[in-house]
Amino acid sequence: MVPDPQTHERTDLVQPNAANRYEVTAKDLPVCCPLPGMYLWNSHPRVYLPVHETGSMICPYCGATYVLKDDDRLAVEIGGHREWK
Repeated sequence: MVPDPQTHERTDLVQPNAANRYEVTAKDLPVCCPLPGMYLWNSHPRVYLPVHETGSMICPYCGATYVLKDDDRLAVEIGGHREWK
């Protein structure tokens, strides 16, 4: 039996918003909440968070904080704000 892709039968997914703080990298951009790899059936609608603009964002639905880990090899300053290569 193949598990339903959006149910608790899948073993490769984690509980959405189980943590209050998530560290993400430039390789994770664009960042959305819930993150890929989380169940969607019991979570809020997916929302994309512009963490690349400020370095951190709070999800307006669940309050989880997403923090962009600084990686100087991927970030450059352009016109007073960070841009990602």
